[in-house]
Amino acid sequence: MKLKTSILAGVCLACMVLGSNAAKATECGTKDPITIAEMTWLSAGTLAYVTKEILAEGYGCNVEIVPGDTVPTASSMLAKGEPDIAPELWVSTVKSTWDQMLAKGTVYKAGDIFASGGQEGWWIPDYIAEAHPEIRSVSDLKDNWQVFEDASNPGKGRFYACPPGWGCEIITNNLVKALGLEATYEVYPTGSGANLKAMIARQVSRKKPFIGWYWGPTEVIGKYKLKVLEMPAYDQAKFTCLTDAKCEKPELTGWAVGEVAVAATTSLKDKAPAVAEFLSKMQVPNIEISEVLAWGDDNKASPEEVATYFFKNYEPIWTKWVPADVASKVKAAL
Repeated sequence: MKLKTSILAGVCLACMVLGSNAAKATECGTKDPITIAEMTWLSAGTLAYVTKEILAEGYGCNVEIVPGDTVPTASSMLAKGEPDIAPELWVSTVKSTWDQMLAKGTVYKAGDIFASGGQEGWWIPDYIAEAHPEIRSVSDLKDNWQVFEDASNPGKGRFYACPPGWGCEIITNNLVKALGLEATYEVYPTGSGANLKAMIARQVSRKKPFIGWYWGPTEVIGKYKLKVLEMPAYDQAKFTCLTDAKCEKPELTGWAVGEVAVAATTSLKDKAPAVAEFLSKMQVPNIEISEVLAWGDDNKASPEEVATYFFKNYEPIWTKWVPADVASKVKAAL
């Protein structure tokens, strides 16, 4: 009798363990490894580790971070259906491949990772914006060139050029023509993306004027508190001409809002609906993610460390993405 009772107890214990594991697997939806692309810039790397932590600790998924970059990741998702998730895929950069993925049906857009999309434009520091409320849009620059005058070239404002070879270079040069700024502004060469970043740092640290092109969300926007100047709504025909170095009559238009997707495989959506539900809600405000990236840049932190900082300091954002019990598990793991 004792032997029978012991056997039954052992069977029940095994059932409990198996049941617990089954519940964990059901919570994630799959026991298969879920691969997440970690791309080479800070925001994408950070978001990869944010995704990993939530899936691994919150949902009990088997998660693997894999190296990636915009073009190779998009190509791999199209050809192989791998990786399963790209938390920050710049669709506008790989539009042709993205259209093929959607047509093939193996990848879908779970959501837009940045609340305001990817932003390109002309930016000024916050202290310039506060001291000169009359400068709100790019159209205000012509009459206020003195604000951006540099002592090395008196009589002209200094506009910091887009780095040579970048797509924004031709666009910016044409916008200068469209706005009639050639007579009152010097388009000052920056040489490279690193040089442009260093020039912004130098000007802001000295509380000197800066006007130039940049993009966001990035650590530069958050760290140096840059404000984007208003531009008219995107006009496709006008913008197409702006991208042409031989554009005969450049006209003013704004950049299109960059489409930056949380991309995922449809197979993951089918086998892990709870994960798909989380991905559909995953979105960060541009200002806040720029602040997070600025902290990372200041502290020379790894993407994983920046992700931890985000979890600890921006709880009201990420806890909206997941059920309360999942959020509790992530917090406990921190």
